[in-house]
Amino acid sequence: MLKALLFDLDGTIADTDPIHFQTWKEVLQEYGVEIDRPFYQANFSGRLNPAIVKDVLPHLSADEGQEVSDRKEAAFRQRASQLLTPMPGLMEVLTWMDRQALQRAVVTNAPVENAQFMMESLGLIDIFPLVVLGQELPKGKPDPMPYQVALERLGVVAEEAIAFEDSPSGVRSAVAAGIPTVAIASTHTPDELYPLGATLVVADFTDPRLLHQLQMPVLAR
Repeated sequence: MLKALLFDLDGTIADTDPIHFQTWKEVLQEYGVEIDRPFYQANFSGRLNPAIVKDVLPHLSADEGQEVSDRKEAAFRQRASQLLTPMPGLMEVLTWMDRQALQRAVVTNAPVENAQFMMESLGLIDIFPLVVLGQELPKGKPDPMPYQVALERLGVVAEEAIAFEDSPSGVRSAVAAGIPTVAIASTHTPDELYPLGATLVVADFTDPRLLHQLQMPVLAR
């Protein structure tokens, strides 16, 4: 029986990847590093900032890397304040979720400031009382720990939940936690996401197949 819905934030609740890409591109140009979309999708999408900076700017100290991360996220929030909108169909799914009295959580690798900013901007603070932040745990996505923590705090088992994710990192995390996972193809193609274990891949929350899956007694795996 379905008891809970778990949502990633970036690229799932809102299509933020174009904003993140442009912001990273501008910040890294200051260090002589040029990135394109394929490189971004392969090396940035869904990952924690410390790992990204360590890979792309390995010569920086930990403090210098943190400064780069902080500047990038501040620039992201400034740019996103004019551009942030919910993923199409999201609000209808959240209304359905409320009608079914399902438990819910946001499970994200986003920095705490970004998560707070996005939740407030989209009016989701009261809808999601539980937000699990990968950066506050010993391991973030793609490790299953963030989703395992969400399940534990909600008091449900993996088979009673559905996760929504967009990145390979996030899909791996949810699937490794044993949670049936619907992938949103906002940042990666279905051909990339199905092999990772996604049960269903949709363009956004308006896909009619989504409600059909949600209304099934158990999401097929």
